[in-house]
Amino acid sequence: MASSSSIPKTMKGILIEKTGGTEVLQYKTDLPVPSPKEGEILIKNTFIGINYIDTYFRTGLYPSPKPEILGREAEGHIVSTGPGNTHELSPGDHVVGLASSTYAEYTAMPAAKAIKIPKDIPESHAAAAILQGLTALTLVREAHPVKKGDWVLVHAAAGGVGLWLCQILRAIGAKTIGTASTADKIKLAKENGVGEMINYSHENVVERVKELTGGEGVAAVFDGVGKSTFDDSLECVARKGTLVSFGNASGAVPPLTIARLSGKNVKVARPTLFNYIYTREEFEHYANDLFQMMSVDKFNVRIHEVYPLQDVARAHNDLEGRKSTGKLLMKP
Repeated sequence: MASSSSIPKTMKGILIEKTGGTEVLQYKTDLPVPSPKEGEILIKNTFIGINYIDTYFRTGLYPSPKPEILGREAEGHIVSTGPGNTHELSPGDHVVGLASSTYAEYTAMPAAKAIKIPKDIPESHAAAAILQGLTALTLVREAHPVKKGDWVLVHAAAGGVGLWLCQILRAIGAKTIGTASTADKIKLAKENGVGEMINYSHENVVERVKELTGGEGVAAVFDGVGKSTFDDSLECVARKGTLVSFGNASGAVPPLTIARLSGKNVKVARPTLFNYIYTREEFEHYANDLFQMMSVDKFNVRIHEVYPLQDVARAHNDLEGRKSTGKLLMKP
């Protein structure tokens, strides 16, 4: 057990006691600083990631016990460690990791889901990368292993996960088609590796995909939008292709009649990141792979804005109102 006498008893953080809109996000200055339990480390957060999944827990789309501190990722420095296996992490280490309750100054994080940040990764980039970057990387490696030359459709290509998918797919050598709703978002996606963009505000996505692929469709669709795009995604998949549905930005996908898949022998996957990085070995493998790609392939880590912690409601409104491109971070 390591400890620091400089750790305060209370901290600032964002607490929610009931589900609802952004009005339920309460900025508190007197929350208890957690103590690291077996196999945990205590992080003093320097950058906190905001993800669409946070809004699901806030609204109740994904049930979770209340009251709770939101958040799923953070970057910072270890200030103390709990007993047990902390995977060679120690106080002072600059780390990034995945844990609940990160919308706060301090987070007790499972050491198995934290990793040292390589020195060539700029400050804040690891926090911007770890959840969305790992999501994108595991999707193209496991949900549908993309090969060089494959046609792939990415919905919301200028969004958080979308921009990571675009860059990873470019590194693989895939032929990527993206969707977005504005000229600015189309430009951004193209700058990050998309070969063809479809403006879904006035273009027919299915028709354009068929046109671009010679009527065949795409080997894989990566769809984080959900309800409003699912049927089009199914239409866009080629014979023996895969529809990877990984998010619900427009609402949950309704129940699927499984016989719909037989027309083209289509596979549908509904993965979550945490089942791909369940073990320490899996987490380390993909995190180190991501860091290497960020360095070697010179990935553009686009940070939309770094919000003060007390501006969390504005950040959620920007995210849900599709006013953002790239990653939203907070600084406590």
